[in-house]
Amino acid sequence: MKQHLKKTLLIATVLGAFFFAFALLGCDAETETEVANGNGDEHVFRIGVVQPIEHPALDEVFAGFMAEMEDRGYIQDVNLEVEFQNAQGDSATLSTISDRFVSQDKDLVVSIGTGATQTMKAKTDTMPILGAAITSFIVAELVDSNEVPGGNVTGTSDMAPITKQVDLLLDLVPDAETVGFIYNSGEANSVEQIALIRAELESRGISTTEATVTGTNDVQQAMQSLVREADVIYTPTDNTIASAMGLVGQMSIEAGVPVIPGASTMVEEGGLATAGVDYFELGRVTAEMAIGLLYGADPATMPVRVMTDESMIVINGDVAAELGITIPEELQGYVFYADE
Repeated sequence: MKQHLKKTLLIATVLGAFFFAFALLGCDAETETEVANGNGDEHVFRIGVVQPIEHPALDEVFAGFMAEMEDRGYIQDVNLEVEFQNAQGDSATLSTISDRFVSQDKDLVVSIGTGATQTMKAKTDTMPILGAAITSFIVAELVDSNEVPGGNVTGTSDMAPITKQVDLLLDLVPDAETVGFIYNSGEANSVEQIALIRAELESRGISTTEATVTGTNDVQQAMQSLVREADVIYTPTDNTIASAMGLVGQMSIEAGVPVIPGASTMVEEGGLATAGVDYFELGRVTAEMAIGLLYGADPATMPVRVMTDESMIVINGDVAAELGITIPEELQGYVFYADE
């Protein structure tokens, strides 16, 4: 997917924001350079990474994180010890992983996703926790504010650019009268995103309907309901739906009802298009923040990084062809195909 995007996408990003001065993070740049060049004391930083479930968006976060750490001179088993654990969707396993990281007294824990970060926060109020790919740290009750988190948690937000998503949806499906929502009603951040996009759609005279799920086993029935009621379906950056995106995409094509998902990785799995966050780049920004924390920056005063301004448009040309959707000329530059 990364190769496809490099070939076909025009990424709306402010690259300079990614490489902000380490002074802002409280990072000692000279000390970091010594470690990166192997001229320091070769201190090995111990980082625990916990991910609640396996799906492409969260996987991309970890890949971007490790790529940026390596680019900055932090090499696994040399001056870095990253222990990655995936809970595979099991809350008990997630709790066990979190307990182990606390008992091992990691220098830092990177928790990918809202549930993982909430679980870690419940285990410790002293160990630095860097949450990643969390829509709203405030709604999830992880920080006091994005500007001044106020505790031991900070991180990167994948809040979707709602207005851009609605613009894209209506550009691709201009005759849409009803938009259907599918999401896990137990995911606080999904509920928040749905509330925002519902308000945006209704302000433009578009009606909405929804079918919620509590797990992947509910997805097929929810989709069967929505494809009968909606002209187009929207799903946010929802972990449950992302895990079942292959099924969602297949049912979308069979019914002739396009799906606009919240994440670019979900487009490759069968969604039509999105204006969403680049999760690999989000992982890189998370790594930048991690380095600051490893060198003594305080998470209580390190602002949450919101990635909305670094969003990108992705359109699946194969899905558009299957659905018989004509892509407007001004959006042709954002199209990718599986055989490219």
